[in-house]
Amino acid sequence: MITFTEPTEQDIRNEKLYADMGLTDGEYDKVIGILGREPNYTETGIFSVMWSEHCSYKHSKPLLKQFPTTGDRVLMGPGEGAGVVDIGDNQAVVFKVESHNHPSAVEPYQGAATGVGGIIRDIVSIGARPVGLLNSLRFGELSEPNNRRLLRGVVAGIGGYGNCIGIPTVSGEVEFDPSYDGNPLVNAMCVGTIDHDKIQKGTARGIGNKVIYVGLKTGRDGIHGATFASEELTEASESKRPSVQIGDPFTGKKLMEATLDAIRQPELVGIQDMGAAGLTSSSAEMAAKGESGIALHLDQVPVREDGITPYEMMLSETQERMLLVVEDGSEDKFLDMFEGYELDSAVIGEVTDTDRLELFFHGEKYADIPVQPLSDEAPVYILEGEAPEQDATPYSYGDQNLNAVFDALIGHPTHGSKSYIYEQYDNQVGANTVQKSGFGAGVVRVEGTDKAIAMAIDGKSRYVYADPLNGGKEAVAQTFRSIISTGALPLAMTDCLNYGSPEKPEIYHQLEASTRGMAEACEVLSTPVVSGNVSLYNESKGTILPTPVIGMVGLIEDVNFMAGVEISAGDALYLVGETTKSFAGSQIEKLIDNDIRKQARHIDLKLEYARGMDLRGRLIDGEVKKIAPVGRGGIAIKLAQLSAFHHLGMDVEINLDGEDLFAENASRYIVIAPAGLDLKDGTEIGRLTDEGFHIGTHDLTIDRSIDAISNTWEGAIPQCMTSTD
Repeated sequence: MITFTEPTEQDIRNEKLYADMGLTDGEYDKVIGILGREPNYTETGIFSVMWSEHCSYKHSKPLLKQFPTTGDRVLMGPGEGAGVVDIGDNQAVVFKVESHNHPSAVEPYQGAATGVGGIIRDIVSIGARPVGLLNSLRFGELSEPNNRRLLRGVVAGIGGYGNCIGIPTVSGEVEFDPSYDGNPLVNAMCVGTIDHDKIQKGTARGIGNKVIYVGLKTGRDGIHGATFASEELTEASESKRPSVQIGDPFTGKKLMEATLDAIRQPELVGIQDMGAAGLTSSSAEMAAKGESGIALHLDQVPVREDGITPYEMMLSETQERMLLVVEDGSEDKFLDMFEGYELDSAVIGEVTDTDRLELFFHGEKYADIPVQPLSDEAPVYILEGEAPEQDATPYSYGDQNLNAVFDALIGHPTHGSKSYIYEQYDNQVGANTVQKSGFGAGVVRVEGTDKAIAMAIDGKSRYVYADPLNGGKEAVAQTFRSIISTGALPLAMTDCLNYGSPEKPEIYHQLEASTRGMAEACEVLSTPVVSGNVSLYNESKGTILPTPVIGMVGLIEDVNFMAGVEISAGDALYLVGETTKSFAGSQIEKLIDNDIRKQARHIDLKLEYARGMDLRGRLIDGEVKKIAPVGRGGIAIKLAQLSAFHHLGMDVEINLDGEDLFAENASRYIVIAPAGLDLKDGTEIGRLTDEGFHIGTHDLTIDRSIDAISNTWEGAIPQCMTSTD
């Protein structure tokens, strides 16, 4: 018999080793109450990862219940690996966004790469073939060398994994702000398509059915990764480098194809990715969903090296692994199939009627835990938030050098071209990309049809900080605008909630109020939440800005309407929507005041929906050529981005004050269309031209050459990345 030297139950209690694993005194006592005895070392580790913030959502679960999760098209909502939404013709779209913030802060390449790999497996485990990847990234300002290092590593990791596995990265968004110094945000989203009858769930049922492991051999990488993702980043976090998983995209590609093959077999009962908390979460969650027990024989688990303990096996987050439950007697069929893909696989257990997770190693029992309390009875904390005092100081930027403001904003990495980033990604592989990264949402044709899926991701953290309730609404609305701007009907959304420590009253208030606003926006904009992820304790040099990131998909019934549309000189420019002096959370406020005043922002969600759907209809009908939502930096920056992207000039006169060009109120668009159009709430403000960029207002004139605009916009990130200190 192999024996391992591990701390005893007395050691765990007396030395509070459970606290090192992330359990509080109260949580440890609750574990004792559930077991009726003190947990051993393996059991303590299992409870610690299953009850970590990353896996149990113990601070956010009550808030997530606010979100609408059902709708006419929703086939599968939160609770499984990803959400599933009907797109007609017995087809569906499967999607989810997930964070990999803490690993990326410590090891940017592997942290980002495994974030991509993990979200792909979530989609594949439902039975869908991935068709598009997106990412939402946040870094500190690129004037700091460490932030440039993090950007290089993260982008290389995303490209390194996504390019190798053959899935196009079709859209994304990036923002730079000092609050993310040392704590970058890396949120990856994947979208797949599937036929209705192929949808799978992660469940273990059928007494005697076999549990199969397939994928990379288990190593000691990523142990306690879920716990690491649930704590604040400190100087000691560098020592958690072993908690960062290592990606292998080539095995990931084989595993993806093998999984899709396995899902076509009628003997498959359930399947789940071994992601966060690895073998622990996949086995416990599958057993809980199946209202069954599960027994694992860990000496059968393929391992990378001798001497790996049951504790390490259960807590390892080695990548590229799946756990399957198959009908008893069919296991050899699956093992033979996986051998054909040159993947390691083994039968490691069976479904039982005990309602317990039982772990054996060479016949000795290492854990015996009731499944439901482990999976579903993690402590839930409802805390008391504290709203900050409001700042009533009025804004006035009329006396500022607004030409200098314009140059500074268009040349800042947040507003400049992101080609430095997305040119490192393959965005055409698969040959179905209709609209790729560069300007707006990605659009991918549904193979063999005229339908296409529009997919977008966005976040508006400065708005949420200024006014959590309405900022939360605006985060959803901004992504809605991106989807309708492709002509797609918004279907549903996924969210990734990135915040600081919820144990701080002001942070809990941000979380509570912003999710309330998001929930209201989801209802009015008809975009139920079908999947998501929460990342708390994003604290390094300080607390990050509250950053709810929204991923949304939409359906284009016939994508052929996009063919042949050309933007050219002579086309008219329209501003749709009223401009107000809304500067709380704006980019001009960041530049001049270096602050965010806590003032109310405003959005009329019913107006938002009606305006967006009206413009969408006009785009599909060919009445207008392009819809561009006005976002960060206001009208001036959106016009400059359009000019640089199309390399066209423009001659614009707007009946506003100069400072209003930088206001950032909601529900506005720049529309490109033939002249003389009668657009609801729209004003024709000028034309596209072959030369010169001109904006005139009551008290401000901006005149630049097209080359000056383009060079500044395109060089915003490269200029920072090539600078020396």
